[in-house]
Amino acid sequence: MNAPVQLSEVQKVYGSGPGAVTALGGVSYSFAQGTFTAVMGPSGSGKSTLLHCAAGLDEPSSGEVHLAGTPLRGLDETALTELRREHVAFVFQAFNLMPALTVRQNIILPQTLAGRTPDEAWVTEVIKRVGLSERTRHRPSELSGGQQQRVAIARALAGSAAITFADEPTGALDTQTALEVLTLLRDQARASGQTIVMVTHDPVAASYADNVVFLVDGHIVSESPVPTAESVAAELAKLSRLARRGAAAAAAGESTPGVLT
Repeated sequence: MNAPVQLSEVQKVYGSGPGAVTALGGVSYSFAQGTFTAVMGPSGSGKSTLLHCAAGLDEPSSGEVHLAGTPLRGLDETALTELRREHVAFVFQAFNLMPALTVRQNIILPQTLAGRTPDEAWVTEVIKRVGLSERTRHRPSELSGGQQQRVAIARALAGSAAITFADEPTGALDTQTALEVLTLLRDQARASGQTIVMVTHDPVAASYADNVVFLVDGHIVSESPVPTAESVAAELAKLSRLARRGAAAAAAGESTPGVLT
């Protein structure tokens, strides 16, 4: 299969000298086309740093990232912005909605900025699937936090981007809406060939993915290709215990590099 997102020996270090903090310790991984992958790990494992480097939002200290077939090293911010606008959608914990625009206008904004004509039928379907059909003329200030998150998710899916990066996309949603959104993400990967990379702490959310990648201390340590909520929770608990032991060893004076999320 093609791999629209590829990381090769990606290392990210913040600072220098004795105070340097290693967020990623040489990660190599390919996210295949048409797959929905969840990235999990204990607090401080490097999940968000991996996502940011993969999306070209943060530059690795070393290693290579290819996004939509394009190597990111050496691209200036304008080129990176154009690449992301053409191929990538985002769902982050900050909703980044335009306050003066309606729900529908916010959802189609990336396509408008890119000079593309939205697929109105698909936009309407996405709005329906995230439960916003009665809110299309409302502005963000008239919505709850959960409703604003639904707008952000609909915006990411409406343009049918080749790649979607999502950081805790269901964290602000009620259980039923969260499950509907996760089903929509899974369906998009399978039916439309989108590549979806989701950072989450929720084993139930991760169970909707095709594969779960686990990080500890900036390294991929295991995968779960047939995830269930129970198996994911058990693996995460095991890795959290290992991470605590490593932190205790570091506090006792052993040499262990720091790690950030």
